[in-house]
Amino acid sequence: MDFFAFLVFFLVLAGSIFIHELGHFIAARMAKIEVEEFGFGLPPKALTLFKWQGTEFTLNWIPLGGFVRPKGENDPNVPDGLSAANPWKRLGVLFAGPIMNLLTAIIVFAIIVSLSGVAIPGMVNIADVQPESPAVDAGFVAGDVILAVNGNQVSDIAEARNTILENLDQPVSILIERNGQQQTIVATPLSTRVKENQGALGIILDAPRRPATLVESLTGGVALTGMQAVTILSIPLMLIEGAIAPGEARLVGLVGMFDMFSQAVERDTETRQQVATASAGSPAPSPTNYTLSLIAMLSVSLGVFNLLPIPALDGGRILFTLPEILFRRRIPYRFENVVNGVAFLLLIGLMIFVNLMDVLNPSNFQLP
Repeated sequence: MDFFAFLVFFLVLAGSIFIHELGHFIAARMAKIEVEEFGFGLPPKALTLFKWQGTEFTLNWIPLGGFVRPKGENDPNVPDGLSAANPWKRLGVLFAGPIMNLLTAIIVFAIIVSLSGVAIPGMVNIADVQPESPAVDAGFVAGDVILAVNGNQVSDIAEARNTILENLDQPVSILIERNGQQQTIVATPLSTRVKENQGALGIILDAPRRPATLVESLTGGVALTGMQAVTILSIPLMLIEGAIAPGEARLVGLVGMFDMFSQAVERDTETRQQVATASAGSPAPSPTNYTLSLIAMLSVSLGVFNLLPIPALDGGRILFTLPEILFRRRIPYRFENVVNGVAFLLLIGLMIFVNLMDVLNPSNFQLP
């Protein structure tokens, strides 16, 4: 499983970076800007695969992502190069990489919506039951539909959860529907589990779902991508307001990301095996899509991060381009190159630090 998880993680990370660079490549070619090299992986170069319309396609030794090297990328004195192009063309090329990542996120989130379906309002479903919990002891199974708690009808997840939490350490009578038959189960939600950040009963609640239409899948993909982007941009404000702890907002490097993907692949595989081996007529948990969710979140993170107005990133280069559009005066390209070069070294240093912290102080990431 570890090798398979590593393979998935490697392909996702390399693919996400490659898609980003592919966006730059396509935009540059559409703008009639020659691309001298499209590299698979990162330098140093291992070999040249082939040449096509003036572009050298290369294979590089560091097998992560890729890069494009447009003609005259940092020198406006090179005729027909990127830096010599008008600012609108440069903006198009710079925006194209992050946009490709965000479009990828929309597609992946749309697939998740299509696989998960659309929630049916007014009903509460038990999506999963945690092992060694009061819910297991009481006889709950995934797929049960909660109709009432202590005689009070429930129609949404918050209502059911609040009623359970109001009766900690007391027997709770829960009316459920299973395979078209109603039955009452008595269980005791535990305050000790709440203190340990576990569910009081050990059930994961969800709404029953119906198949999503193509339009619902696409609009859901757009909405989830937008929500994820807003969440990322809101992290500094949430830290200032104390809404999240600093440990929850820490950056993770390759080790931390691999840990996330390892857990996601394992959980997704387990739930699919449970569905495949479930006996006829017995409810089984819905297969999870944690791996797809991580792919989508990684794509959003790459898109948003690269649009931040930080020198060396696409957003920083976009910022240097704006004065030429607004004031018709270009910032001296030598100054821009120095700033981007220094910022690039600082970013490399930050990446090294983050990856060292992954090893010295691993993040305690656990799937719900």
